[in-house]
Amino acid sequence: MNIRSFLKLVEIQTKAASIIPFAIGTLYAYFRFERFDLLSFLLMLISLLSFDMATTAINNYMDYKKAIKTSGYGYESHNAIVSHQLREKTVVTTILLLLAIAAATGILLVLNSDLLVFFLGGLSFLVGILYSYGPVPISRMPLGELFSGLFMGFVLLFITVFIQTDAGQIAQLDLTAIRDGIVNLRLNLVEILAVFAISIPTIAGIANIMLANNICDMEDDLENRRYTLPQYIGKKNSLLLFRIIYYVSYVDVIALFLLGIPPYLLLIILATAIPLSRNIRRFEQQQVKAVTFSLSVKTFMLLSSARIVVLVLAIFIGRG
Repeated sequence: MNIRSFLKLVEIQTKAASIIPFAIGTLYAYFRFERFDLLSFLLMLISLLSFDMATTAINNYMDYKKAIKTSGYGYESHNAIVSHQLREKTVVTTILLLLAIAAATGILLVLNSDLLVFFLGGLSFLVGILYSYGPVPISRMPLGELFSGLFMGFVLLFITVFIQTDAGQIAQLDLTAIRDGIVNLRLNLVEILAVFAISIPTIAGIANIMLANNICDMEDDLENRRYTLPQYIGKKNSLLLFRIIYYVSYVDVIALFLLGIPPYLLLIILATAIPLSRNIRRFEQQQVKAVTFSLSVKTFMLLSSARIVVLVLAIFIGRG
């Protein structure tokens, strides 16, 4: 396996879906708590990217193993294992190596932060693997949008913020009395709700990338026995849900205002509603993987970039 085939196997171009929540969480933590721990930042970045690449490779491997329809819709070029003629043993070894790197750096991150990261990270690892692997992977059920949105959009962002805070500022897990059967978990509900509010756009954007993908693949998924959400609610309702999810993402503007972001900066976010509406209309007119699926990715990048710009400007203004 060379570099090109590796990057194709892990679909490196899709890693923005995990890097963006990580970036937003880091900026928010600095804006809100004025803290930045470089070691925690680097450890989580390595663990995050390694695990994201591993789960993508698992997904491609399982698609390769379970594919029933293997021609006629770009399967030969889309799946890296087929297009680059990769050996199964090489693919499995690569997956295991990426998982080992993700686990090792994740453990180091726990040692550098709080035990709560172990449980949240472990749960994320489990969901990430079950997303593509197992008798009935999550991606082949009508739960893909929910799990990908919540875990990549919220849990990932929450962990990012959490590792940049002092003990107890957001949450703290205390196991000192575990021998007596007591586990203490302290939660700052106000701060947790604030983190959830600012994660709504990433939850929505990531969920809609999955939804757009499943809408475009409805016919092929049915032949390959992938019973995704659009298979259950139909294309018309799926497109309506696609539109609603995007507009709900603007709820975070209220939270950002309450957190002290200047109103004139929030106009940057509100301005994205114009190209957003245009992209939604284009996707509603045509749902073709090679033509309009990329609109969901571009829209996610647009909405997320606006939040990143606003947070960066708010940090500089606040420090000025």
